[in-house]
This record gives sequence, structure tokens and C-alpha cells, in this order.
Amino acid sequence: MNSPVKKLDLLRAALIQNKIDVYIIPTADPHLGENMPDHWKIIPWLTGFTGSAATVVITDTFAGLWTDSRYFIQAEKQLAGSGFELTRPKAFQSLDYLDWLSENINQGSRIALDGRIFSISQIRKLEKAFERKKMNFDLDCDLISELWTDRPPMPYSVAFDYPVEFCGKDRSRKIAEVREQMKKQHIDIHFLTSVDDIMWLLNIRGNDLAYSPLLISFLLISEKQVLFFVENKKIPIRLAQEFNMMGMVLMPYEEAAGIISDLSEGSSILINPATTSVSLYNSIPERLRIIEDISIPTRLKAIKNKTEIENIGKVMVKDGIALTKFFFWFEHSLGKIVLTELSLADKILEFRSAQKDFLGPSFSTITAFNEHAALPHYSPASETDSEIEECGILLVDSGGQYLGGTTDITRTISIGAPGVRQKKDFTLVLKGHISLASAKFPLGTKGYQLDLLARKALWEHGLNYGHGTGHGVGCCLNVHEGPHNISPADNKTIIESGMLISNEPAIYREGEYGIRTENLIICYEDEETEFGQFLKFETVSLCYIDKTMIDKSLLDQKEINWLNDYHSEVYDKISPHLTEAEKEWLKEKTDPLN
Repeated sequence: MNSPVKKLDLLRAALIQNKIDVYIIPTADPHLGENMPDHWKIIPWLTGFTGSAATVVITDTFAGLWTDSRYFIQAEKQLAGSGFELTRPKAFQSLDYLDWLSENINQGSRIALDGRIFSISQIRKLEKAFERKKMNFDLDCDLISELWTDRPPMPYSVAFDYPVEFCGKDRSRKIAEVREQMKKQHIDIHFLTSVDDIMWLLNIRGNDLAYSPLLISFLLISEKQVLFFVENKKIPIRLAQEFNMMGMVLMPYEEAAGIISDLSEGSSILINPATTSVSLYNSIPERLRIIEDISIPTRLKAIKNKTEIENIGKVMVKDGIALTKFFFWFEHSLGKIVLTELSLADKILEFRSAQKDFLGPSFSTITAFNEHAALPHYSPASETDSEIEECGILLVDSGGQYLGGTTDITRTISIGAPGVRQKKDFTLVLKGHISLASAKFPLGTKGYQLDLLARKALWEHGLNYGHGTGHGVGCCLNVHEGPHNISPADNKTIIESGMLISNEPAIYREGEYGIRTENLIICYEDEETEFGQFLKFETVSLCYIDKTMIDKSLLDQKEINWLNDYHSEVYDKISPHLTEAEKEWLKEKTDPLN
């Protein structure tokens, strides 16, 4: 395989041959979700940067990569000598590749991109930014396929049924609920492009993607019909027969655009502009009335039902058992055998794999020692793997996919005696974590209004972190799943009872260490007063928090009580599943902080 420099040279030659001034490449596939098959991982192949979010802009004299603050340090290292440069704005600045293009691209230039992997929302933003410069846009330009000669094929896996005992509603009922919502909103056709929406609606799962149990597909639902665009060989006979009895028609995956272009005149069609590619959008005939909004399944699946919530609780116990056994093993193995970041990640997987109904990791495990922990989304690799020494900070961010739910949890532990500043940082992060976990707020509150609670203690000491505080979590689907979140961004989605979300404030000291404490929390209804309905959070993740990292003088009594109550719950729920030695060890880890 050619080096990034050689690939960049070949791509620039293609730009000249096709009379293109600017070529833009996003981290995306035709479904515009977070996870994608290797077939669509263009930026890692082209540049060497392996972060989960980036945009690349290439001209005859410039090749830049934009990513968010989670990946700044990682990108600088991976792009060194590649011919690509990292454009690094300050935290929370709005500067992005559009700003650079506005300042550096001449009027009338030709901007090209592959419309299959750009959403219509992104294209509108791009076109609006240059409406005065009268740019020429080529939205159907694939320069990669010809250059990527050893490109991985599209994945193939067989769908499996997702039982009602885990999801709480059969597929017929879910389809009926979506149709009911369509009727209320005067929608004739709903086109689904997010694969997790489709998996949730049909109560099936697959293995086309790493970390998310999904089957790559599109779906179109109307009052009378459901068209499921998927490779026929991916659907086993029994499921195919059941789908047929429900009136569902299996269609080739590649025919989605063609079917859309033949839809009846006067119909209304609902799409999500953020997850519908410009190529698919342009296939919708003008005779249809287009309604743009978050998809109906996205809204419905964000609210976990009683069965899902009960299963999530069971899954958290399983995950807590695995993590407790891991940390017990780690503490008793340190100094006796060689431990590295990669070997720890493998060991975590081993302990989770011993749990019933475990399907696999929910994301690439982050086991980060010392300066690597300052990289928020660092993943150990052979070229970066560090040996764990007997003094330092270890950050472990990991999660699992179980039939009963999806987990995501981060713990930071001290190896040896932590320093004064390390304890202060850890405790300030913990204060923010407890503040959000303990929040009580009125119905109608949005995530950005709660974000301050997690940052206040850090801000008071001149500290901050550059990522969001919380993301929605699916149920045996995506570990990052909206529409809700907790971040500084003004998300219009309110936090509602039944939403599962992460709580993960942090602090990163570049070149030294990083600290993050993450649990999953679920929203539930609290009291209703004359001022309306109030909501609270319940922490559902179960794993001890390292007390040796705490500066008790920075905690008030309510915060100490929260920690002691949490540790009591961890011990009560996890200890019955441990050996006597593990139980005794966990008892010490969860004893009250007095």
C-alpha cells in the first residue's frame, strides 16, 4: 500500500485531470452514522489518522484535516510526515473547514465531493457559505474508488431476531406506533436511513459493523407497505417468511434511490436531513412534499420502556462483575507479570465474555496510561502500546454490547501514591460527576442547561474539558445514540423520563495524564408540584470509584454521602457474584469515606 504522501500525490493528479479546485472528504458512509464499515474508512486509508470524526480538504497546494478536541494530540502524531496538516482551533471555537474555505478559495472555484457520504444538511451549509462567491459544486464526484485498489468489500452478516423479552414490544406493534405518528403528522411515507432506527423498528440485529450490532440497510414505510432495502442473503428464511406475512417486501440495497424516484405524486415523505445523503435526497422527485425532521423511531427508541429498563439494570450488574474482576486481577498482577495497555484491553474483553448474553465491545476499549490518558479517545495499538509501570495514572474507558443493553463506563485509578494536583483534579471531576448525577430539574429542561452542573467545580479552578458531558445510549444498538445529549451545544431535545445517558466530566493534562469518571444515568420522574413535573437521574453503572484519588477536603457532606451510598449499592449488587477474595477486596474499595 502506498504511503499517505504518495496517495496525496495521486489524488492531486486526479484533481488536475478533472479540473477540480477543492476536494472534500468527511468521515462518513451512506448512512451518516458514527460507525461505518472498513469499506468507507477513507480518511484513515488516505491520511493515517484513525480518529472517529474528521474532515479533509485538499487543493493543489494544501491538504488539511479538521477534527474535534478529543483527537488534537492524536492527530498531530498520526499526521506527521503524511503531507496533511491538522488545523487546530481553540476549544469551543466555531472555526471549521468552511471558515478556511471562505478565506482561501477564489470565487468561481469548482468544489467536488462524493454526495453519497454528505448529508443534505451539510451540503446546504456548504452552499450557503459560498452563495456570494458563486462556486461550482460537483456533488457526484468519487475520486477514491479508482485509487483505493485494495479497498475492503462491503460487510456481510446474517440478521438475527431480537426477542421481545429484551425489547419489550414486538415489531408489528412498533411499526403500528410509527404509522400512528405518521398519521398524526400527515406523513404518507417515512424513509429511514439510520441503521439503528431500522434495527430497533424490526427487532433484528446484525454484525456488519464493529461495536454496534447492525445490519446495513435502508427502509421505507408507508400506510400499507414496508420496503426493506437489504442484501437478500442477509435475511434468514424464517425471518424472511415472517416479514412476508407482515406485508414487508425485501428489496436490493442498491435500489433505494430508484424506488424513491418513482414514488407517487402528491405524497408527503419524512426524512432526517442530518442522516439522508445528498445523493438520496436528490433522488426524491419534486412532485413529493418533503418534511424534514428527526426520524420517528429515533424519538421513540430514546425513551426506554419498562422491559428495557429492567434489562439494563441486569446488564449493569453483569458489566460491574466483569469490571470488578478485572480491577481485582489487575491489582494482584501488577509487578508480577508484564502488563501493557493492549493486554489490559484484551483482559477486559475476557472478563466481559464470561458474562451471559455478551455480544462484544460497544467501542474500542481505551486503556491509557499516563500521557496517553490525556488523549480523550486514545486506543492502544502495537505502535503506541505502553507497559504499565508501578507508578502513574491509568484510565480505562470500556463498554459492552449485551442482548439486554449497551454499557459505557470510565474509571481512572492511581498506581502508587497520587500527587497533590492529581488528587485535586480527580476530586473536581468527581464533584462535577456527582452534581449532575444528583440533579433535580423540571420537565422541559434541555441537555445544555444541565451541562454547567458537571463543569462548575472545574471552571471555578480555571479548568475545563473540550468534549460533551453526556451522550445518549442505545439498547443493544449504538453506544452513542441521540437525539438527546448533555453538552454546551444547544440541542433542542429535552431530557425525558426513560432516557439513558452518560455522565462523564473530565480533565486532561497534555503530556502528563487524563482523568475521567463516567457512569450511565437514566432519567425518571420525581415529584410533581404546583410548578410542574420534576425529573431526576438514577446512576445505573456499577463499579467502585478509586478513593485513593480523592482529596476529601474538596468534598462537602452531600457529596460524601452520595459516594458512600453509591459504593454501598455497588457492593450489595456485585459482591454476591464474587469469590471470597474478590468480595473482601471490593469491601475495602467501597467502605465509607468518613
